[in-house]
Amino acid sequence: MPPATSAPAIEVRDLHKSFREGEREHHVIAGPSFRVGQGERVAVLGPSGSGKSTLLNLLSGIDLPDRGTVRIADVELTGLSERDRTLFRRKHIGFVFQFFNLLPTLTVLENLLLPIELNGRVGAEEADRARALLGEVGLDDRAEAFPDRLSGGEQQRVALARALVHRPSLLLADEPTGNLDEDTGARVVALLEELVAREKSTLIMVTHSRDLAARMDRVLRVGHGTVVEEPAT
Repeated sequence: MPPATSAPAIEVRDLHKSFREGEREHHVIAGPSFRVGQGERVAVLGPSGSGKSTLLNLLSGIDLPDRGTVRIADVELTGLSERDRTLFRRKHIGFVFQFFNLLPTLTVLENLLLPIELNGRVGAEEADRARALLGEVGLDDRAEAFPDRLSGGEQQRVALARALVHRPSLLLADEPTGNLDEDTGARVVALLEELVAREKSTLIMVTHSRDLAARMDRVLRVGHGTVVEEPAT
């Protein structure tokens, strides 16, 4: 893929997040600052409970830090109201989850169209794009199927297409291969890389796999409240 531009897609400064556990305050994120360039692919590594998912929630504005800022492009996400953060996510951020999170009462195509509908702009052009994305992930013949009729790998491919259908500038993936076998997971990641490169999106992917992390441009390791960069290979 082309190298990232110098303008940061994400800029994090002095980020802090803690949770109460009985009488103890647990500092999950304790002061990291870092940047991610536009178009970069970044892996986030760390043991279970280290704060990887908390970091994604802070980067997306789903959760707010106790202190510090998250800036995406020219928008300080931590300075927005809850409503404005929600609207920002709908327009600019795509999500890929470990457990797919497809709505079981909607068909595959309807699941893809949902992010566009939430942005209030469904028309023939958007429906054509959704169908085209289904073709690119090899599921154009499953548009009218319901998620429970699909395999795990097929559901994750639908989730990839749904995450990118509204052309987000930032894609956040939380263990996207965690429920897939090794071969299926490798195919899903290859497809993810191809789609992200074509859409020129920035990718931040939480994973436990060093093999997957080595395919990214950079690796950030989360642990003991810190976020530290380490070599990707």
